[in-house]
Amino acid sequence: MAKRDYSLTGPNASRAVETGLASAEWYHTDVSRKEMKALMKRSDGPAIRDTIIWLGATVLFAVAAIWLWPSLWSIPFFLAYGVLYGSAGDSRWHECGHGTAFKTRWMNDAVYQIASFTMMRNPVTWRWSHARHHTDTIIVGRDPEIVAMRPPDLLRLALNFFGILDVWHAVVDMVRNAAGVISAEEKTFVPEQEQPKAIRIARIWVAIYAATAAAAVYTGSILPFLIIGGPRLYGAWHHVMTGLLQHGGLAEDVTDHRLNSRTVYMNPVSRFIYWNMNYHVEHHMFPMVPYHTLPKLHEMIKHDLPAPNTSILDGYREMLPAFLRQLRYEDYFIKRELPPTAKPYRAEFHDVAPQAAE
Repeated sequence: MAKRDYSLTGPNASRAVETGLASAEWYHTDVSRKEMKALMKRSDGPAIRDTIIWLGATVLFAVAAIWLWPSLWSIPFFLAYGVLYGSAGDSRWHECGHGTAFKTRWMNDAVYQIASFTMMRNPVTWRWSHARHHTDTIIVGRDPEIVAMRPPDLLRLALNFFGILDVWHAVVDMVRNAAGVISAEEKTFVPEQEQPKAIRIARIWVAIYAATAAAAVYTGSILPFLIIGGPRLYGAWHHVMTGLLQHGGLAEDVTDHRLNSRTVYMNPVSRFIYWNMNYHVEHHMFPMVPYHTLPKLHEMIKHDLPAPNTSILDGYREMLPAFLRQLRYEDYFIKRELPPTAKPYRAEFHDVAPQAAE
């Protein structure tokens, strides 16, 4: 079997189009029109409450860390600040990018811009990247957001718990975009009329980071970078920990989210940081359902879904052995088992089961 090419301009991209995997029709659990309308109803209240808590705590931790700097007492506050900046920003970028967190559009847009900056993700490029991710979820050659490829690069995944490679690539992309260059892969999903916006935002961000660097030089301290930019490194661990569970070790090139996505029960703190994205099968099936009603959606359709992992640790106990096995057997993946009450996988997926049993 030919080695997988995850690039968006390679042979697997063409193959996905030719075989009908690109922009395919996906399986959805049956939910009545009335129930879905109620689930999709948007509200400002929950997101306003959670955003006040998020931004308020972020500011408080930052102020405490600055006040105590450079003593060791500042470290716990920097660590907490880092998670709210470099991990909670990931889920806020995600949900506000869908436009579902708030009912009011400008609120979604405002939080989306803030979170895009903290995560160092160009808000134009990544809006279109994520749209493609939902259209062609874990389709090789089409999905630009596949994190754990086969065979998995375990060193890269480990380094990203500290944001090291992600931030390096983000800086390279930002500088390249600021110079007016849109990559060949970006051009495959960012419409031409949107590309000047990506360039303009990149230039604004370069100016902000230049000002941060100037402040660091002027004060002779790394403190400015511990507040701006740095938290994307030391606060990344939580969003990487939870993000790997979304699709890691599961099937590629299928059009049933029950096969390629994972729902994991999590503690309340992680759910707040993650904004309920632990209900990931549900989110991919029905991406326009707001984060605050995903638990209700889960209860309604769980009879048709694989059993959720019972905790983050349980998810890793399943996923890590799969990664290790993929180092030797690239075609291996975890096949999710459905409950007796579920509709079976569509016929075209039956031929993938033997790979998981090798």
